[in-house]
Amino acid sequence: MKKFFRALLAGWGTKKLSGGKCGCIGTIVLFILLYWLLGFVF
Repeated sequence: MKKFFRALLAGWGTKKLSGGKCGCIGTIVLFILLYWLLGFVF
């Protein structure tokens, strides 16, 4: 359940930060980066 919330927060943050302007690869990289950073928080 913890990983689900972490993925949800990373997805929301990616949407807010990218705004659809990063392209496909940039969005994936941003999501992975946020998911990894949230791993330290949770």
